[in-house]
Amino acid sequence: MKLNSMFLTDFYKTIHHLAYVDKLDFLVSYWTPRMTRIEGVDKVVMFGLQATIKKYLIEEFNENFFNRPKDEVIKEYKRIIANTMTEQAANTEFLEALHDLGYLPIQIKAVAEGTRVNIKTPMFEIRNTVKGFGWVVNYLETLISCNVWLPMTSATKAYIYREIVNKYFNLTVSEKAMLKVFPKSEGGYLHHLITPEKLNTVRSGAVGDFSMRGMGSPDAAMASSAAHLLSFTGTATIPSILWMEEYYNADCEKEVVGKGVPSTEHSVMSSYGRDGEFGCYKRLITEVFPKGTLSIVSDTYDYWNVLTNYIPKLKEDILARDGKIVIRGDSGDPVDIICGEVHTYDLTRNRYMGSVEDCKKYMANTAITDITGSLEYLSYQTMTEKGAEDIVKYFKFQGKTYKVDIKIRWRVVGDSLYVIDGSDVVCCEEIELTPAQKGTVEILWEIFGGFINEKGYKVLDSHIGAIYGDSITPERAYQIYDRLEKKGFAATNCTLGAGSYSYQYNTRDTLGFALKATHSIIDGEDRMIYKEPKTDTGNFKKSQRGMCYVYRDGDDILYKDGLTLEEVDKISDNLLQVVLKDGKIVKDFTLSEIRNRLHNGKF
Repeated sequence: MKLNSMFLTDFYKTIHHLAYVDKLDFLVSYWTPRMTRIEGVDKVVMFGLQATIKKYLIEEFNENFFNRPKDEVIKEYKRIIANTMTEQAANTEFLEALHDLGYLPIQIKAVAEGTRVNIKTPMFEIRNTVKGFGWVVNYLETLISCNVWLPMTSATKAYIYREIVNKYFNLTVSEKAMLKVFPKSEGGYLHHLITPEKLNTVRSGAVGDFSMRGMGSPDAAMASSAAHLLSFTGTATIPSILWMEEYYNADCEKEVVGKGVPSTEHSVMSSYGRDGEFGCYKRLITEVFPKGTLSIVSDTYDYWNVLTNYIPKLKEDILARDGKIVIRGDSGDPVDIICGEVHTYDLTRNRYMGSVEDCKKYMANTAITDITGSLEYLSYQTMTEKGAEDIVKYFKFQGKTYKVDIKIRWRVVGDSLYVIDGSDVVCCEEIELTPAQKGTVEILWEIFGGFINEKGYKVLDSHIGAIYGDSITPERAYQIYDRLEKKGFAATNCTLGAGSYSYQYNTRDTLGFALKATHSIIDGEDRMIYKEPKTDTGNFKKSQRGMCYVYRDGDDILYKDGLTLEEVDKISDNLLQVVLKDGKIVKDFTLSEIRNRLHNGKF
């Protein structure tokens, strides 16, 4: 359905040209993230405005308003508004004047796309360029808002995932790997180098976008997945590649815009039947995809049976391939499936652990820090209730797994106040974990092995890996990487998939976006305008006042308001720079420069 472009707004916008103060010559509004509902987020990624400008403010308006016969669009407008609002509201003089002009008389100044902007700081400014068209500025609010809040929110969430990935890659991944050869007399350590470029490729592919099927529309899926591609290259959303090429000057033939991975789904696996499941794996690995990466969803019937029965039988086939087989879990708790139901500490690589006795003492101390957060301030840690008296923990040392029962000692102070007094190991025994207790990565390590990198973390053989893409959140991603680290595994051993829970379970209010008028010229006179509701308990809806100057202060992007048009236009280092003027693109950002800006050249 092709719509008259002037219908891409809310009903109430259609009468504001009549309602504004008399002789409104110019109006200025700012788009601002006014608050955050995402824990730990105080900055928003600028992204999506350029696509909105190209697709709607230029292409859409040219095709469905300016390039159509004037009588046709005016008649269409009158018919709808007169029959759904009132005859009085169906005034069209303002539309006729706009059509005669032949373009949207606006200028947009914005911070560069890929910039992380502090909450409450304006991200872009809109003002009209032709006297008397001040009404145009906020008439466009609805259209702009419904197109830019999602990519900005998704880009911000993707950046959260990237920060988690960066933390654990920096902690557990090394360019130099050391392959342990036993005994040392037969070769000691063999050095295996991973180029920085290869390592960065792995880092950028650590989290894929699996969200399209859960998004509100194909358009929303494209914009959101494109936002994900600012921080990662993995995606299942094919049209996001074309969206980046169309609006951000990308070219998948010359650069990595986004990449998909050959993968199976449950319809494929179950088509072989339960009795044919092993044959399914055999055929996929040796015939259908005898080389390259193949992700196989493995929980159709019995996930742990696949890992402990089928995969060992297929070990030689997998090792003979030129490529990687990736085992995909798709049900259950993601953290437990990847890392195991039992939270195991690998103490073999801890240089201070020389014996099982050392390990027992270490685990007793961790039992206290798990409760208090610190061992140093133990004597000051008081509680009104006993947190836990008996704690069970697990650790690995020199290839063996131990279960340790720890009793926390409490000292009573007063009637109901307790102080932790220490901890004692009651029992420590060697055990054998079940597959579910070990988790995917540990089971694959036992089957295929791999190498230990320079930082002391285990890296699976390059022919095998793991992925989990169901119910992943930033919190769960953090837990997975943290548990793997404590088990002694590098972050490269598992890839994650972020779905619609991450990218669809948001609204414009997730980051409090709004476009609000702050300055005007009325009958030739500058006038600052603003809103400041007394009933706004969180002070979220208070707008800026007058013109705004946006500047960098270290890692922060801040602003100063209360300026006049003349004052702000004289500031040379204002981060708000012209990107659109009178229907023409002034600044055309590329995907590569946005990625480099967002990640300081380290994408």
